[in-house]
Amino acid sequence: MIAFDRFPSTSTARGSGAEIRNGAWVLLAALPLVAGIAFAQETKQDVTGMEQQRNIEQGVFGTLPDGSEVALYTLTNAQGARLSVTPYGGIIVALEVPDAEGEFEDVVLGFDRLEGYLSETYRQANPYFGALIGRYGNRIAGGKFSLDGKVHTLPTNDGDNHLHGGDRGFDRRLWKAETVEDERGVGLILTLTSPDRDQGYPGELQARVRYTLSDDNAVIVDYEATSDATTPVNLTQHSYFNLDGVTGERADGDDILDHRLTVNADAFTPVDEGLIPTGELRSVAQTPFDFRKPTAIGERIEADNTQLARGQGYDHNFVLDRDGLDENELVTAARLEAEHSGRVMEVLTTEPGLQFYSGNFLDGSLTGKGGTTYGHRFGLALETQHFPDSPNQPDFPSTLLQPGETYQSQTRYVFSTNSTTGESETTSN
Repeated sequence: MIAFDRFPSTSTARGSGAEIRNGAWVLLAALPLVAGIAFAQETKQDVTGMEQQRNIEQGVFGTLPDGSEVALYTLTNAQGARLSVTPYGGIIVALEVPDAEGEFEDVVLGFDRLEGYLSETYRQANPYFGALIGRYGNRIAGGKFSLDGKVHTLPTNDGDNHLHGGDRGFDRRLWKAETVEDERGVGLILTLTSPDRDQGYPGELQARVRYTLSDDNAVIVDYEATSDATTPVNLTQHSYFNLDGVTGERADGDDILDHRLTVNADAFTPVDEGLIPTGELRSVAQTPFDFRKPTAIGERIEADNTQLARGQGYDHNFVLDRDGLDENELVTAARLEAEHSGRVMEVLTTEPGLQFYSGNFLDGSLTGKGGTTYGHRFGLALETQHFPDSPNQPDFPSTLLQPGETYQSQTRYVFSTNSTTGESETTSN
């Protein structure tokens, strides 16, 4: 069993993000200040032999129905990890990182060509593979919210509720793209103007998202937005992960139920039948939602539990432990481990919540990269966010952006490997 402890923010070091312990490189939470889970499991981050040159490639990914050509940008870091992003929807199309044996494999669900994201089958399933979500990630009850005495009506694209920004959210827009390379790594800056009344939201919103692939195998997502009128904003990233690889031999019929998940949360927000939060912050203790210690996702997913039945598995917001932290400070939100490949992903964020979705509605109707069929629970999403339905829940952290303010958020997905493939070691710090 992996041991972990909470640690105060004063114990967290700022710096390069790695140190040597017992001859191995160990990733540390780094800039900005990070707090949350201190995982005692050591992870290997091989930074030897970093002769490979960083690289940014641009190619053609496909064509939209209006004839617009859509690019695909592939970012390569000094270790050979690769991140592929298209400006259509800001979609992360591929992410290749090494396993415990140093073999690189793609670990996110998606398609080889743009046509896969435009097909009617995909639109009907609507899984939002790898997409940027906005203006509002997750659900808003009844597709309505009241602001300054006025009721704003939004498209209801999830039963009676509004989901992920509506029928034509940010996931279906062609963003402007600009490449960048600096001390942080290789990156892609995406910008989008969302006009006043776009999907019913007030104010013209200027959104900016930067993807960075660092040389220590972290994918950093920086979100910014401004508006000329008060409006709710809740941007997130909707990649589905399978750390055993989505195109290799392990991908054939595999799912994520044996992945081990740890979540830095003492509470979650239970939902009603429409998956709208009830307003309660419920303790995870003695429930299937207690991931404070590493737990196989499949261990309790079929438990007799009303909340699991409503989501047909996990599809819930976890209240991250941010006690004593400023809103711009990173907290370790989650850690995901794959037993077979030895890959590890840690999620760090400035957000107060984390939506864990266990791929419950993947049903085998979609065939992705390399001809892989995406069956039930083949991938999972860990979406950093403010809480669902916050515009209608005054006790939840506010998502309102005022004119003259700048919405800012950061999430990091940090990849490494377990020190021993197939088993977890408990070590002392």
